[in-house]
Amino acid sequence: MNPIELKSINTLRLLAVDEVQSANSGHPGMPLGTAAMIYTLFRKIMRHNPADPTWRNRDRFVLSGGHGSAVLYAILHLTGYDLPMDELKRFRQLDSKTPGHPEYGHTVGVETTTGPLGQGLTTAVGFAIAETHLAAEFNTPKSRIVDHYTYVECGDGDLMEGIASESASLAATLKLGKLIVLYDDNEISIEGDTDLAFKESVPDRFRAYGWFVIELSDGNDVDTIEAAIARAKTDDRPTLIVCRTIIGYGSPKAGTASVHGEPLGAEGLATTKKSFGFDPEQSFVVPDDVREYMDMRKLGGERQAEWNELFSEYKKIDPDKAERFDAWYDTALPSGVDNDALWTFDGKSATRNSSGAVLNRLADLLPNLIGGSADLAPSNKSDMKKRKWYSAEDRSGSNIHFGVREHAMAAIANGLALHGGLRSYCATFFVFSDYMRGSMRLSALMKLPVTYILTHDSIGVGEDGPTHQPVEQLDSLRAVPNLQVFRPADSREVVAGWLTALTSGLPTCLVLTRQDLPLYANSGRGALQGGYVLSESGKATPDAILMASGSEVEQAVEAQSILRAEGIEARVVSMPCMELFDAQDAEYKESVLPNAVRARVAMEAATGQAWYKYIGLDGALIGMEGFGASGPAKLLFKKYGFTGERAADTVRALVGKR
Repeated sequence: MNPIELKSINTLRLLAVDEVQSANSGHPGMPLGTAAMIYTLFRKIMRHNPADPTWRNRDRFVLSGGHGSAVLYAILHLTGYDLPMDELKRFRQLDSKTPGHPEYGHTVGVETTTGPLGQGLTTAVGFAIAETHLAAEFNTPKSRIVDHYTYVECGDGDLMEGIASESASLAATLKLGKLIVLYDDNEISIEGDTDLAFKESVPDRFRAYGWFVIELSDGNDVDTIEAAIARAKTDDRPTLIVCRTIIGYGSPKAGTASVHGEPLGAEGLATTKKSFGFDPEQSFVVPDDVREYMDMRKLGGERQAEWNELFSEYKKIDPDKAERFDAWYDTALPSGVDNDALWTFDGKSATRNSSGAVLNRLADLLPNLIGGSADLAPSNKSDMKKRKWYSAEDRSGSNIHFGVREHAMAAIANGLALHGGLRSYCATFFVFSDYMRGSMRLSALMKLPVTYILTHDSIGVGEDGPTHQPVEQLDSLRAVPNLQVFRPADSREVVAGWLTALTSGLPTCLVLTRQDLPLYANSGRGALQGGYVLSESGKATPDAILMASGSEVEQAVEAQSILRAEGIEARVVSMPCMELFDAQDAEYKESVLPNAVRARVAMEAATGQAWYKYIGLDGALIGMEGFGASGPAKLLFKKYGFTGERAADTVRALVGKR
């Protein structure tokens, strides 16, 4: 290692610990231990352009150990990204660009939000899949316009999480050779030595998965790290480079658990700066020679210019393919997708079947759709019939076998969406959304347009019993900001759900039935507003309003008919997506749910707490008060009171009171 490299690495270390000390909050241990790894990637290995962080063919870097964000902000600043020193000085402060954990869309150069351990590594698997799929679609023997690597920093905590095991297994199966993971092996966690709870041989574990594993004894040796990455690029397997490091390297707390998440303190920081040959009285120092040496804007610009020239030649040789490449990166829905044929259905259908039909109609119009199921495609109806299956042998496939790996599947779908060029979806049974929750929450936090196909949506699952019958999941997902939960009542509402997912720019859950549902005469585009009048009453001002989503709309319509025969006029409102309805203007919401009508009944085969904002103090909810049971769906709906007669009884009681 030459002197300027060592000086640059130490500058990187001390910027990070100055950030933590300035905030009196954060994690100095990992930045001190991993600075050489981060330096090697950003200064010597990665193809990136700080002046254009969205360059399509850039290498991606994911800091899976997001608690070490200070070192990421420091390297972004040093290499020339638009992250001024003043922002480093505002680390972890309100409205700064340097939050406690990296946030996608908030800080320039951050490829994905990380913090929950294991998420970054798994999202990176999605990046790597995206690169191979786009390369298979667009590269030619003369022009490799898609040709980049995904690099990850991860730590012991990442590899303890189950999601990391799921994704590492799949990455090896798919031979994602352009995924290179640098493992910060410092053998320390918050509670102490990792031996307390983590004794397996990580290298052997990853070899068993099918990874290429390289073990380095010194994570501070830039030359050996660089050589290891060069070796990794010669193998067609994903690579784990085990870098033996010392947490808090160079500080008085080096090698201890206390340096993980506590500032060094004034005395400890001064001692650390002295150990690296810096003035302990100065903070946030970048020597002039380091600033000049670390600035990657010129080299990054030259590399991007080379790619731009390559792409210009590509356009001349194959203009149609180049036009398609640009079109894939356009997030707007192409014209002609929302057509009459998309909305055309006849007769009864389970909404999972309707969704399968819509997906395949869309697949003919949207070539960059990609996704799959957690080993449930035949049940979820989530495969694209005219598309091939993605594999290590055939990267051109866009149906993905995720295996029984729900949590990893959702995070990988995030990575596919983040990469650019692709529209991602994934599928499983609704009840197993619980296994996906951490990744779904990050979809919402990053506002990623991932579509979640969630079938077998209620006690209507029937004989599989309460373990497979979701009861509380609707309300729990509705509580997540930025997440749209769409539970359609028929086939045309399914179309509305898919169009919402494809145009809203937000993650969307399509919550779908196993059992057949009727097709309503007045259903359709009204569902795009989240809630609408499906069946009007016979009065200008109804006596009551019946509200429901999904399969329970059928019982609401039945109750309307029962009540009409008795002279009680009720309006039926289908509410497939509360988030969309709540976003409508006051005039529209009043037209659907007039304030003057206080006799309101909501019915949903779930816990149903979200309905109280619509039914008010004078209304009533028919929902689940416990778990379901094993038995035929029709008998379960009767047992738990999801019938037209019960809804009618409830309306009678409310109207009678008034």
